[in-house]
Order: sequence, then C-alpha cells, then structure tokens
Amino acid sequence: MKRILTGVALATTAALVTATPALAAAPKDPVVAVKKQLVAGKGVKFSERTTISQGSLRQVFLRRTGTLQFKKSGIAASDITGKLNLNASDLEGLDENGDNADEVATLKAMTQPERTIRIGTTSYVSGGFWTTVLPEDKTWFKAPNGPTGGMFGTFGQPLNLAEPATLKTLLKGAKTTGSGYSGKTVIGDLWKASPWLRATWLDKPSAKGLKAAISWRITVNKAGLPTRVVATFPASALGDVGGGSVSVDTSYTGWGSAVSIKAPPAEEVATTFKDGEDDIESLDLPLGSIAG
Repeated sequence: MKRILTGVALATTAALVTATPALAAAPKDPVVAVKKQLVAGKGVKFSERTTISQGSLRQVFLRRTGTLQFKKSGIAASDITGKLNLNASDLEGLDENGDNADEVATLKAMTQPERTIRIGTTSYVSGGFWTTVLPEDKTWFKAPNGPTGGMFGTFGQPLNLAEPATLKTLLKGAKTTGSGYSGKTVIGDLWKASPWLRATWLDKPSAKGLKAAISWRITVNKAGLPTRVVATFPASALGDVGGGSVSVDTSYTGWGSAVSIKAPPAEEVATTFKDGEDDIESLDLPLGSIAG
C-alpha cells in the first residue's frame, strides 16, 4: 500500500508540475543594464510614433527615427529626424497669395522632414520649418544649448530610457509586468531628473503642468535593456496646444552598436537667421497651430 501511495504521489506531483505554468522571472534591473551600455562610441537607435487624442478623434501626428551616441557619463550626441503626418496634398486649395501667404508657406515647409544633430549641448537644425528662416545659402542653424529634436521634439518621447537617472525615477513605485514595468510618474520629478527632457521641451511646463503625470509602460529584453516604451500624458503639459492627450510609442534597437555622430559641414551652417536674430526663442514657432 505504501508503495502504491508513493507512486500516486509522484504521479500527482509530476502532473502538477506539467500543468502549472512556470512563474516568470523578474526582469533584470534596467538601470544597471543601461549603465553598462554607456561606453564611448557606442549607442542605440530608436523609432517612434506620436498620437494625439482629442475627444473621439485620435490620429498619428508625428513619426521620428534617431540615433543616440553614448559616453561614460551619459548621452554624448544624437541625430533625430521627424516628419509630421502632413503632406503637401493636404494643403491644396489654400491661398498662397492672400493675407495668410506666410502661414501657408510655413505649413508647406513643415510637410518636409526636420533633422536635428546635437553634439554635447549644441544643436544643428535643418529642414522643415527651418527652411523658412535660414539664409538662402545655408541649410543648418547652429543653436548653443539647443533642443534635442528641433521643433518637433516637443511632441516626441519625453522619457529617454538611455538616461539611468530617468529610469531610476520611473521605477520608483513601478509595477512589474510579464515583460517589464508600468507606472505613473509626475512630470515635475522627471523634469528634475532628466537633462534630456529639459532640453527637449522648448519651455518649462507651468506649475500645473509639472504636477501632471505621465502614464507609461516599459518592455525590456532578457538583459534588462528597454526595447519599447509607451508614454501618455495630457497635451496641456506642453503649454497652449489644445486639450486631449499625447501618446508616444518608442522602440529601441541595436543597443551597444558602434555610433559616430558628426556636426554638419561648417560652410552649410548659419549662426543667425535671415532676419539677423540668433536665438530660437526669438522665433514665433507654430506649435499650437500644428497640434490643434
């Protein structure tokens, strides 16, 4: 009898082991994993899609691709191209010779991609809106302490997962999921932690905006490296760009690949706009009109 009971017990145990799914192991610490990637001459690529929702309307607003180059202490350089979900055919029928001629010309320019190369804290912007303000013989504008993603960067991913400090801030109180983490983080906390965010958004959020929260979901691979992040936040956090919400879905590939980002040729670079101004803040950037 004892032998029979032992056999039944073993069989039952085997059945339970077979029938019960294995518990997923907790993902490796992304902060540690990303810190290991911060090697001079290495980097990561990303692609992303920004969607704006207002009431029942939900549409893709912006697509971007880019490369980040690392140094031991963080991000050394970046090269980002953004394209609005706007085509020249969408503007057919607009009066190019009337009172709104300048605005129409600006909108047409913004159907073209915008590219931003950033070396250290110096940005070089080209294409898109910038073609309307650059001298005729120049294709780039040099902006010391400039934005990471030109004008379109305001609507790009606010969470740079290549920044260990940003990751650490996000993971405070985060929930572990089957493939990574999820949570909600106050923008003010991210503003303090992330040099990238402070350089990306052209203006500091209002007191109300800093209290708003970003809901996010991060997917990591077996090594703990982020492969995807989806962030959603109120559009009002960006200032006077209308209501609704902004959602940015970013994918990372090629962690640890060799990267070398260079500044544009000096002869193609302007340090003043065609009106003589030399500060991006002097421009009337049409952020509200393109997002509304």
